[in-house]
Amino acid sequence: MNPRHTNPGLPLKAAIWFVITALFAAPLSFADGLRPVHAKRAMVVSVHQEASRVGAEIMRRGGNAVDAAVATGFALAVVHPAAGNIGGGGFMLLRLANGETHFLDYREKAPKAASRDMYLDAHGDVIPGASLVGYKAVAVPGSVAGLVYA
Repeated sequence: MNPRHTNPGLPLKAAIWFVITALFAAPLSFADGLRPVHAKRAMVVSVHQEASRVGAEIMRRGGNAVDAAVATGFALAVVHPAAGNIGGGGFMLLRLANGETHFLDYREKAPKAASRDMYLDAHGDVIPGASLVGYKAVAVPGSVAGLVYA
């Protein structure tokens, strides 16, 4: 994956600044997030109202749907960290206005030193829990590179 941000709708630093500012400046009214908002042209939906608000604001300021999705993804890393977000990876399916489609795979990857037998003991048996707990259970995150690439 090429992690360069080749065609930004908004400059990356400005988008990140906006996400951080919006998260801390926006009122945290839970009841406000329970009312659906109807839109004629676009909509942002996520598991957290503040993240959705950030994505919607990006579009109001001239960003496109990809800009909004990226901003919402970074905002979710702050307001809903249990979802994995910047410590994990993901997929993105894009359909451009001209009908062109792109699929981005930015899942987390095994570290360079990982091996096929790293979860096996000296007898070739699986070590219970070795792939889930400890330093060998960690992957290299792909979310930041994938969202920036998008």
